[in-house]
Parts: sequence; C-alpha cells; structure tokens
Amino acid sequence: MSSIITVCCLLLVVSIAAILNVFSYPISKKLCYKISTGIVKYCAPLIFSILSVYKNFKFKGDSHLKNELPQQFLIMSNHQSLLDIPVYMNFLRDRDLRFVAKAELGRHVPMVSEMLRVHEHALVPRTGSPSVAMKTLDAFASRVVARGQIPVIFPEGTRSRDGQLRTFYAAGFRRLLDKAPMPVAVCALDGGYQISTLEGIIRNLKNGAYRVKILKIYPAPTNKQEQMQILDEGKALIQAQLDEWHAAEKAGK
Repeated sequence: MSSIITVCCLLLVVSIAAILNVFSYPISKKLCYKISTGIVKYCAPLIFSILSVYKNFKFKGDSHLKNELPQQFLIMSNHQSLLDIPVYMNFLRDRDLRFVAKAELGRHVPMVSEMLRVHEHALVPRTGSPSVAMKTLDAFASRVVARGQIPVIFPEGTRSRDGQLRTFYAAGFRRLLDKAPMPVAVCALDGGYQISTLEGIIRNLKNGAYRVKILKIYPAPTNKQEQMQILDEGKALIQAQLDEWHAAEKAGK
C-alpha cells in the first residue's frame, strides 16, 4: 500500500508542476522562468521528503568539501538517471546550476523540457555536425561565466542503466574548460539507476538511498594535459567511491 501511496504522491507533485510549466511556456517565457525556478527551489526537496516519509528512502548528500567550493566551478559527475538533475539541485540548492544535456530532453518531456529551455541549459545535439555541438557549448560557457552559474557535465554522455561506470568522453569537458577556465569539482552519485523506471520505484524504494558526494576539487586546468589528468583521475575517484558504496550495501551497512 505504501508503494502505491508514494507513487501517487510523486505523480501528483510532478503532474501539477508539469501542467503549470507546459501551459505557461507558450504564453510567457518570463512566467515559465518563475515557475521553473519555483520547481527547482521547492519541488526537488518535496520529492525527496515524500520518498523519505513513505518508503524511508534517504537522500544522502555528503557535506564534506562543500565549504571549500569556490565561487564558480565545473561539476564533473557520473550519470545514472534523469533524477540526477534534481539531486544536484537539492544538494547544492544555494547555487545556480546549469546542466549539459542531450538536445532530445528539450522536447516532449513534460516539465523537464520547458525548464531546460527557459533556464538556458546546454542542449547538445547527439547527431549531426560536431561543430553545432561545439557552438552550443561555447554559447553555454559564455552564459554561465557572465551569470556566475555552476555548469554540470556528465562525461559519460548518457545514463548508466545498471550503475556501472561507462566510458568518459573528453570533447565536451575540454571545450567547456577551454572557453570558461574554472576549478573542477569531481562528484559521485549513486542510486538513480535503481529508480529510473516506474517498476524500479515500486521495487527498490524501500530503505533505499540516493547518494552524492564531492570527491575532490581541482584548480582550473591551464592546458590539455591538465584537463585530461582531471578527467582520468576523476573517473578513477568516482569508480572507487561507487565500489565503496556498493561494498557497504552488500555488507548490510
């Protein structure tokens, strides 16, 4: 019964936010921006509160290194679910985050598409000319620098559906740092792949957890070699953290 209640509560919250966003976007971008900002500020914490109340599903944000974050930085993270976006918004709710996402998410995903477009996240096409993707990232880099926003990139380029770390691609990561040099915060998250579908929500919510942790903060790289070092070391740090979390789960901790 609690699973049904949880799903219904989540659907109600998401549906109301989606309806408001979808109908406001063609009427007024300014109104849609305000609604989307409200969703970012209130909806993500509310979703995790519902999960905690009905299924004891915990959001575990590790605050270690949080106070050491600079004024502006790039987040490099693994990727498991569309829910990774509200997870980071909830974890760093005092920061103005902007995500690098695939262009397909900018269409036909209620609430999400309007929010990504009106808040001017980077919607990068996965097909077609690479120059178009690079121009999209260039414009995105200029915006986040001018507005003091925090860019977030998932170098895997797509979600891991089994929680296993996938290949990290350097092109987008390096392009952003070339156009907007800034420190890099390597972060790991885990738990999203288990609740990325309705079936997963029903089966895996009870006593589950969505974890996120800042692993290391690198100074702004000054050349390609330093960029690649951060990418390689960051992937190794994320893998080690995932292994630690998964070992703890198996041990029943």
